[in-house]
Amino acid sequence: MFEKLKDFICNYVEVSPDEITETSRFSEDLGFNSYDFVSMLGDAEEEFELEIEQEEAAQKKTVGELAAYFEEISA
Repeated sequence: MFEKLKDFICNYVEVSPDEITETSRFSEDLGFNSYDFVSMLGDAEEEFELEIEQEEAAQKKTVGELAAYFEEISA
């Protein structure tokens, strides 16, 4: 899921997948603002066929945390 999420993130901010690590923070390291993040979550529901709890997902600060959350809810 982490690799898929890395490529997906690149649709929202101007970073290359190579720059994204599991410890990359959405706002501080990748430049997400709150609108970008919420938009990405909405699109991720469709892309990955998940039912994302917005408040739960909003608490995830790193790409690795969000990838783990996505894996958890897809099981």
